[in-house]
Amino acid sequence: MIEPNMTGITSIVLVYLIIIWLSTLLLFRIDKKRAQQKNAQRISERKLLQLALIGGWPAALLARRLFRHKTTKQPFSTLLYIIAGVETVLLLAVAAYVLNQ
Repeated sequence: MIEPNMTGITSIVLVYLIIIWLSTLLLFRIDKKRAQQKNAQRISERKLLQLALIGGWPAALLARRLFRHKTTKQPFSTLLYIIAGVETVLLLAVAAYVLNQ
């Protein structure tokens, strides 16, 4: 049986995650700055949650603490924690499957 090139896959995933994490941090920072300005166009909570959903949740949680942004906003906070929890469980399930192969 031929094994997939895990080094190539790992590199692609790592680059993807770095891009998503940096984008998430940047958009949280931009939204925080815009929140402090009058009549500035904000980044929607939907877009921030979409970034969390596609892998940016660790950066979203970090950005909330770093920038003190959207820390008590509901239902945003609850949805972010649900995304983080579900993705953590999925990641652990995949890791367990891979390690048992």
